[in-house]
Order: sequence, then C-alpha cells, then structure tokens
Amino acid sequence: MSEENITRIQLGSKEIILIGTAHVSKQSAEQVKEVVEREKPDAVCVELDEQRYQAIMDGSKWKEMDIFKVIKEKKATLLFMNLVISSFQKRLAKQFGIKPGQEMIQGIESAKEHGAELVLADRNIQITFSRIWHQIGMWGKVKLLSELVASIFNKESITEEELEKMKTQDALNAMLQEFTAAFPKLKIPLIDERDKYLAQNIKNAPGEKVVAVLGAAHVPGIKEAINKEHDLKALTKRPPKTKAPKTIAWLIPILILGIIGYTFYANPSAGFQQTLSWILWNGSFSALGALIAFGHPLAVITAFIVAPLSSLNPLMAAGWFSGFVQAYVRRPNVGDFETLSEDVFTVKGFWNNKVTRILLVVILSNLGSTLGTVIGGADVVRLFFENL
Repeated sequence: MSEENITRIQLGSKEIILIGTAHVSKQSAEQVKEVVEREKPDAVCVELDEQRYQAIMDGSKWKEMDIFKVIKEKKATLLFMNLVISSFQKRLAKQFGIKPGQEMIQGIESAKEHGAELVLADRNIQITFSRIWHQIGMWGKVKLLSELVASIFNKESITEEELEKMKTQDALNAMLQEFTAAFPKLKIPLIDERDKYLAQNIKNAPGEKVVAVLGAAHVPGIKEAINKEHDLKALTKRPPKTKAPKTIAWLIPILILGIIGYTFYANPSAGFQQTLSWILWNGSFSALGALIAFGHPLAVITAFIVAPLSSLNPLMAAGWFSGFVQAYVRRPNVGDFETLSEDVFTVKGFWNNKVTRILLVVILSNLGSTLGTVIGGADVVRLFFENL
C-alpha cells in the first residue's frame, strides 16, 4: 500500500500515524480502511467534534430540532452557516459522485471493527464560529452573511483543477476561502488554533499506537504543534464580550433619541420628519429582508413594525420577532426536517423548506434592520443640521 499522504511521528514510546485525507476523495476512505486494518492502532482520532459526529451517525437528529428554541437562543446564524457549508459539500458530491466525509465515517467504522478507542479530536464547531465571529466586527459579519447567502445562488461547476486544490484545504476553509483572503486573521481560529487543538488530543489519545484521520490541510500544522503542549481550556474559551461594542450599541440609540428629542423641542415639524425617516428607513429595509426570504406577510409586517424600535434597543432584534411569527404561521412539519439535508442543496430547496426559510427571515430581517439603522441614523443627523 502506498505511504502517500501518511505521516509517521514518534513521541517517546507512542507512534502517531497521520492520514492526510481529501474530504472530497473516494480514495481517502479506502486508505483509512487499509491503514487501520494493517496498523491495528489502540486509538483512532477523527477530525470531528461531538456535534458533527452525531450529525453523521444520526441523520434523523434534524427531526428533534426546536426551531423556536434556535431563534430564542440566538443560534439561527450558526445553524444557517452549518447548512450553507452542507450545501457546498453536497454540490461537490453531486458533481463528482462522491460522499463528503466518507473518510471520517470509515475511520469511525474501522475503530469499532478493530476495537480501537474512538477519539473525537476536533474543537466544537460552535466555538470555532464564535471565535471567527469575534474577529470580524459588525461590517465583517454583514459581509460574511451576505457572501454565505450569495453562495446559495452560485451554480458554477467546479473544475477538476479546483477540486484538486480543494483536496489540500480544510472543508470550512475552502468554503470561506475568499473571505479569509479579505480577513487574514481568520486563519488563526479557523486553522491554526484547530491544529493545536487536534495535535493535543491526538497526543493525549490512549495507547501506544494512534491513527489520526485528518483533512490534509491540517497535517503540516499538527506536525509542528504536536511537539509542544497546548492548553485545551484556553483554545475552547469563548471570546470575552468586550464593553466597547455594548457601549456603542447603547450610545447610538441614545444619541438618535437625543437628536430627535432636541429637534422636536426646537422645531416640531422637523422632529416629526426625523421620526418618520427613522421609521421608514428601518422598517422598510427590515421588511425588505423578510420579503426577499419570501416570509409570510405577517412576518414582513412584523419586521417593519419592530425594526425602528429594536434598532433603539440592543437587547432586541427585528429578525427574532419576524422569525417567531414566520415559525408560528408556517410551522415546519416532520417532512421539512426529514428533507432538510437534501433541500439545502438547491436555491429552490433553501427557500421552499420551512426551516431554512425561517432562518432566512431571521437573518435577512436583521441585515435589513442594520442597513436601515445606518441610513436612517444618517438621515436623522442630516435633518438635524439642516434645521439648526
């Protein structure tokens, strides 16, 4: 058997065998099977966390999801990101007749078959997204979500050359390649930190011989990181919530209200004009977001009514309310959850499935409200100076 893509590391009495797999390659799964059969390791590490492992092992987990709870816990964006990445991988699967993640499934099956300890070595994907989210700022978030939504419409085929290039990339990094080019710091939470996390877990795996099934992009970083000790607690710590964004979030509405209040005192008609401008810009853009998501008319109206108020209260978001209304009047059924993994493959499926439509209503209403706040706030300031 070829030793290509296999890296052997000796750490004292422990032998570590890294298999650098391609997430979109048929041959990778076969190689994993062969290596585990031949090496008979004490432990097999896979590049999965508990959440992704459960998704692979129990495809019916979607049926248990409570969409109201997702919105309430502010996880709509995270779920949406996961679904878009799933859509990206399924497009590859269809084009090249492959099954993304097959090498990980093979690693799990081979570990069970040969009585090896299975180690889920990757960091929780929610923590990775949380640390990415922390790095990019407000406009970065808007840009990231916009690119993710736009990627659903991208029907371009991927060439063989691009596929070969992707074989050396992490699945998540491949999806966000253009974005990481614009935000180079994202490589730290996306790749570098996970290399350290994976290296430490592989090193801590039980037994004298360990096989690790990894995306090829992680192998160089793990080879470098495995000889050092890494603090897993520090790597799984959610970013601290700095006071600056919270302070700004409260200062802006206080400033807007102060300007409108003063204008009303000095010139009531101009104050009324400011108030109308604030309501129309905020409400219209948020409602437009819900409309683009093909939200129910009641969800669109809710976005329009709530956005001017929620923009003045950082503890509220228009998308939460329009999402709740959408979920109430167009409650997903079992069939929507059963077909969710397939529906995310197409634009039509994304918009037709009641689950993803709710997520789109939440996200696009919030994006519209953010844009409306900027434009509406600028117009309030303009009218203030015009009527001094």
